[in-house]
Formats: sequence, structure tokens, C-alpha cells
Amino acid sequence: MKICEVTNVDFSLRHFLLPVMRGARARGHEVVGVAAEGPLLDVARAEGFRIAPVPMARSLNPAAQARAYRALVDLFRRERFDLVHAHMPISGLLARLAAKAAGVPRIAYTCHGFLFNQPGPWWRRALSLRMERLGGRMTDTFLTVSEEEAADARRLRIHPRATAVLNGRDPAQFRPDAAARTALRAELGAAEGDCVIACVSRLVRHKGHPELLRAMETTPDNAVLWVVGERLASDHGEDLDPHFARAEALLGRRIRRLGYRHDVARILAAADVFCLPSHFEGLPMSVIEAMMTGLPVVATDISGPREQVVDGETGYLVPPMHDAPLGAALSRLAADPALRARMGAAGRARALDRFDEAKVIGRTLDLLGL
Repeated sequence: MKICEVTNVDFSLRHFLLPVMRGARARGHEVVGVAAEGPLLDVARAEGFRIAPVPMARSLNPAAQARAYRALVDLFRRERFDLVHAHMPISGLLARLAAKAAGVPRIAYTCHGFLFNQPGPWWRRALSLRMERLGGRMTDTFLTVSEEEAADARRLRIHPRATAVLNGRDPAQFRPDAAARTALRAELGAAEGDCVIACVSRLVRHKGHPELLRAMETTPDNAVLWVVGERLASDHGEDLDPHFARAEALLGRRIRRLGYRHDVARILAAADVFCLPSHFEGLPMSVIEAMMTGLPVVATDISGPREQVVDGETGYLVPPMHDAPLGAALSRLAADPALRARMGAAGRARALDRFDEAKVIGRTLDLLGL
């Protein structure tokens, strides 16, 4: 079969679609990736995948979306795909509309998080639900990355057969690594008794960085925060630099901003705790990566993370948008190495059972009929 995998930006294709593309190609299918042009597409191109850049826009600008829609219709008519598999809310809707207009025989969608579950004004949530229902009517195979959102899709009449496939990561890549731990802690200046807390995510407000930075002020002196990630050019919302500037002035050596890293597996292997205090998620890959590496996870009690973290067993779940309980959970782990080890081991066992990439990709491809 000739398959098209469609998303919004290069970051999404690199981190979410590429494993599916590899799996489909391994089963003998021709796979073409579609996203807005960006440097991270070079990773897929280096592996021999053909990438068709389309001017996707992460906004509701009608002119921008019309351009992307026309480009998708032209591409689908020219390439005559057997299956279009769309991802992300706006690009996913456009791709399904374009596939229907172009006469693509089969249309699939994977939801990585419903926008109507995200905090925001009522009109945006209502618009998101209408968009999802519209897209659902033209979707043959409707997948989600979380069990909660599969249930939402069925309950809210978005799609009657919505099925959760989860997310996965490669346990051969994300694992405890003593050599990487020693080398990277020395490189980044972590002291012997430091409890390194890693946070890996885009630098956007809904990932909860301001709460995390304030929570760090209440943690013991051995707690050190490494923040991995950057703000994408297409990201919207509040600039987080003032929050980081304040934290750096107060915490000094106890905070390091590491930017975008290609060696996240080594970063996690060198850390002691992982924290993701998001306001909204699908099923975050970073939590899976941390669990596989054997780290206890402190996350917010929201859809997605609460399917991953078993509170009190593999880490802690805290209320979103509140720094005091977040600081208390981090302080508890920073003060107790034995607790960190016990929770980390339990988290790794859970991740290997539920979030092994090979199992998740195999299930996804089976549901797609590939």
C-alpha cells in the first residue's frame, strides 16, 4: 500500500510519526511523510523517507488553512494514496477533509489530545468539539493515544469505534545507563549528593514551567533542576523567559536550561527524578521515556499522565496549576534515595509492560490494516 502520514510541524513528525513510518515500511508499504518544512525533517529524510512539505499553520487563520488545504488536495490527487493517516487537531482535520475531497479510499486519524480538554475559553472548546465531530464523520479508523480520550470520543459521539493504542518508546534506547550517568553529571556539574530533577518538554505555558520553577524554591538545597526543550517558532502564548530569569536569580546553580537536546536518553539516565507539571496532555512521550529509564515521575493529575503514573507507587500525581503540592512531592523524593529507587524500578516495570514501542506500533499498524 501507499501510505501518507500527515502532521503539522517537523517536531511532531520526528517525535510522534517516525516510529509508525518505520513500522509501516518494515511491513513492505511505501510511506510518505507530510508536515511543514523544518530542520527535524532531515532525520526522516536521512532514513530514506520521502517527505512532502506542506505549508501547515498551527493557527485558526482562514487564509493560512486554505493554503494548506489546497496543497493537501493537490498532493493527494497527484500521489493517489491508498491510506491517509492524519495527526494533531488542525492538521488532522484538514488532512481528512482533503483526503475526502481527493477520493482517498481509506482515512485514519490518531488523536494526540483533544483541544476541548485543554483549559481555555468556552468558545474554543466548543469549536474544537465541532471540529472533532466533523472530522470523525469522515474517518474510517479513529485512534487515540489515551484510554480516557478514546472514551471521550465514543461518549461525545465523535466516533463510535474510537480505540486507544497508547504511545511507546524503545526500551533499548531509554534505560538506566551508569556510564552515561557518570559522564553527563560530570559534564553538567551535578554534585555527588544532588538530586537531579529533569523536565523535558516544549517551553510553553501549558507545560507548567512557572509552577515548577516556583516549586523549586521550596525544595531542599540538593534538588537541582535540568530543563530540556525549546519554544517552537509556531508556539503561541506567554513568554516564559521572565519566569526563568527570576528562578535563575533565586536558585543559582540549582537550575540549568539545556535547550533542545538530541541526547535525551543520556539526560534521563543522569537524572534522579522526572517532572512534567502540565495543564493538558495526550499521553506524554517524555513520561514514558523517564519511566523506562527507571525514574520516579511527578506529574499532574490530568488525562494522560494519570494513565501512566501510579500515585504513590511509580511517582506522585499532584493537582495542576498549583506549586505547593508539586514542591512537596519533589522535596519528598529529593530527601529519600531509597524511595526514588523503589518508585523508579516500579515505573520501569510498568513502562516495559504497557509502553514498549514495538508493541504499540504493532497494535497501531494492525488497527490500520497494514
